[in-house]
Parts: sequence; structure tokens; C-alpha cells
Amino acid sequence: MAFGEDVDLLNRIARNDESAVRMLYGRYNVRLYRFILRRVRNEAVAEELTNEVFMEIWRNASKFEGRSSPSSWIFAIAHNKSISMLRKRREEGLDDGLAVKIEDTDDTPEVSAQKVDKAGAIRRAMDKLTDAHREVIELVYYHEKSIREVSDIVGISQNTVKTRMFHARKNLSEIMRDAGLDRGWP
Repeated sequence: MAFGEDVDLLNRIARNDESAVRMLYGRYNVRLYRFILRRVRNEAVAEELTNEVFMEIWRNASKFEGRSSPSSWIFAIAHNKSISMLRKRREEGLDDGLAVKIEDTDDTPEVSAQKVDKAGAIRRAMDKLTDAHREVIELVYYHEKSIREVSDIVGISQNTVKTRMFHARKNLSEIMRDAGLDRGWP
């Protein structure tokens, strides 16, 4: 995914080129969905928010100023939509009828076996991090964003990103050690 190609797609979207938004969707929809899902922890909501991100891109492509990379701009939209949804969810609270419908999340034997692998251990360790620490780790390692890009996406200073990365790595290391896992990852 070349920076220039994404800029070109955004320019075409700004001119109402539907094929350009389809191309951009093809490039980013899975990554955005996973990014949002890690925050909202609900597949239906993540799918809805992913679609909303692309609607936002469609409506505001002409406002992309190029101060950050297109992917940073897109992930910032996803970040902001996720935060807004989480705030709304907290305000709404949990309705008793909905609480009854929540499925039992106990692991099946198959899932238990899968959790033995190290990738599963990392995911579980990541879940123990604060949202802020998990977010910077995911953006840097899973979405290959630079410190500057993470700063743009999350709306914090580069130094804050570095500090969060330091503490997140330290906490991950401690969580993995406490779980009896070595640091030698394949």
C-alpha cells in the first residue's frame, strides 16, 4: 500500500469516484475492523463502525490535508468513532433484558487447546494492559505505524506515545513472566 496511491484514492473519492472508495475499502476494511473490534469488543458494533468510517471518508475526503499519512488519517477516524461508541455505551448502561441474552463465554475444549499456543498467550496478556497501552502496542506492532503516526491517530504527543510504549512493553513482559512464559517468541 503506497502512500501516493492512497492519496490519489482520497483525491478521487473527494471527486465522488465510487470505484476509488471501493478500492480503499478493499485495502483497509479488514485492518480497520480488527482495530475497532479490539476496542469495542463486539463484532456487530465493529462492523457498523467500520462502515461508518468509510462513510466518513466518503463525506470528508476533500478535507484530507496531507499533514499525516492517509492510513493515519483513516485510523484516527476509526479511533475517534470507537471512543465515541464506548462513551455512548457507558452512558446507556446495561439493560436487564440484554444481560439475560449475553452468551456464556466459557471456553470449549478446542478453544482451551488453542490457548496453549504462544500467540494466544500474547493476546491474553494484551487484554490485561490498559486501553491506552494496548492501543499503542497494536498500532505500532500490528498496524506497523510509526510513533509520529500513532501520535496523529490517538491525538497525543510523540513523547507520550513513547512513554506508553515503554510502560506497555514492561507490563507485557511482567505479565508473560508471571504466566510462566519465556521471552523467546518464535
